[in-house]
Amino acid sequence: MHTKARTIRATTRSAALIAAAAAMTTLPACFIPAAIGGMAESYHRTGSTTYPAQYDGLVGKSFAVVTSSSRMTESEHPGLSARITQRVNDRLIQNANPGYAIPSRDLLMVLYNTPQWTAMTRADVANLLGVERLIVIEIIDYRLQEPGNEYTWDGAISGVVSVYESDSAIPDDPMFEKAIRITFPDSTGFTTADIPEAAVTTELSNRFVNRASWLFYEHEEPNVIPY
Repeated sequence: MHTKARTIRATTRSAALIAAAAAMTTLPACFIPAAIGGMAESYHRTGSTTYPAQYDGLVGKSFAVVTSSSRMTESEHPGLSARITQRVNDRLIQNANPGYAIPSRDLLMVLYNTPQWTAMTRADVANLLGVERLIVIEIIDYRLQEPGNEYTWDGAISGVVSVYESDSAIPDDPMFEKAIRITFPDSTGFTTADIPEAAVTTELSNRFVNRASWLFYEHEEPNVIPY
């Protein structure tokens, strides 16, 4: 009985496939490429692509991440720099295959106890932390609404990610730099009644951390990604 049922199901599937193929062959020649193109586009939109690291110099090396922002930004959004530092540092420990990294809690404690680090040379900061690679993230702009409009969300965060190699002949010059700008929401018109502030700040941070971290290891990105 089971063999007969399986045979019927297999026959039904085969018939469906044959019918679909027959339908394709009966389409006008100009429609067939369009149909194939539509299927390819659908596959692309639901798939992902693997991208290599833009800077792979963390492999086998010691590193630390530090983040700075203006006093105004930090006063309006307390803890922003520390959160970015911790999340990017953790992500790279897990994915960039370093030789050694300072645990984020210890790293933040050293920076907290050395507030003058922002005025030090990059070589001196790397020396302070005892690392061969110093990743510096400078937050240039951070906002949740456009100026003068406190009701509609128009979040944006922009910054520059730089890498300094303390074991090079020029430890104070960046060996790699990348500017990043992230926005959220992806369309206009959302107000504080539509999206809570916590959701906006969380998504902005998530997107920025992704873009900053992805620079340093091979990763997959959805083919259709809004940022």
